[in-house]
Amino acid sequence: MQPAFRDRGNTAESHSGGGEDGAEQEGSRRITVDRIEYRWRIRRKPSYTQGLCWTPLTYAVEAASGSQPGTTLIITSGQAHPSNWVGVEVEPIRPAHVVASIREARDQGWDPTRVGSPFQLDRSAGFIAQS
Repeated sequence: MQPAFRDRGNTAESHSGGGEDGAEQEGSRRITVDRIEYRWRIRRKPSYTQGLCWTPLTYAVEAASGSQPGTTLIITSGQAHPSNWVGVEVEPIRPAHVVASIREARDQGWDPTRVGSPFQLDRSAGFIAQS
């Protein structure tokens, strides 16, 4: 099951634009890593546990090209969701973080072209849940 993506046409590394190839999905941003184009998306509304800052922000990445859907990468960050309900201030997820996460996942065996269950990458070390 893939997350719902919508291309916002944002830039990162060497790619910009959006809307040309018809493959855009709702809420997503494009990024190019090592000459491969991906889409990434942060869920707009936090889950219940993210809203209370009990669990960290997660976001999804998938290959932007290809006629067949591949495996989605789910990254667990080390920070709270920006729309949390308890007022915890957070730094935005920056493209450099997304690039580093994609490279780490690829090094750990994630293949975005292969069909299968989502690949989980946990980068939540240091996250402190709020009580």
